[in-house]
Amino acid sequence: MSHDAYQSYQTVHLHAQTAQASPLQLVLVLMDGLLDELARARAHIEARRYELKAVSLDKCVSIINGLSSALDLESGGEVVRNLAQLYDYCAERLYRAGVELDTGIVDEVRRLLGQIRGGWQGVLSRHG
Repeated sequence: MSHDAYQSYQTVHLHAQTAQASPLQLVLVLMDGLLDELARARAHIEARRYELKAVSLDKCVSIINGLSSALDLESGGEVVRNLAQLYDYCAERLYRAGVELDTGIVDEVRRLLGQIRGGWQGVLSRHG
């Protein structure tokens, strides 16, 4: 499958996922995209594709910043503040991974975000 055809498929698939999604489902879609992009960034570091690594890490940080900016810090309480700090930590670690070309840092962030995704999935399971 060509890259353009794959991109078209991904775009259509994303539109289908988000068209009727609840806010929680949208968070999960973003988390899934973020985890996929982290895997790509890791592969780019390993393959020494530095420009593509930079693009992937920039996408990851943008998604993290988007997730963070959607948090209601005023009424969300301590849990939301802690989540915002964790998102900030992950973004900072990805910057470090890009500078140091360290796949271990990418793996660390991927584990943390995977746990966060699991928490969001649990909320969705409990509250629909």
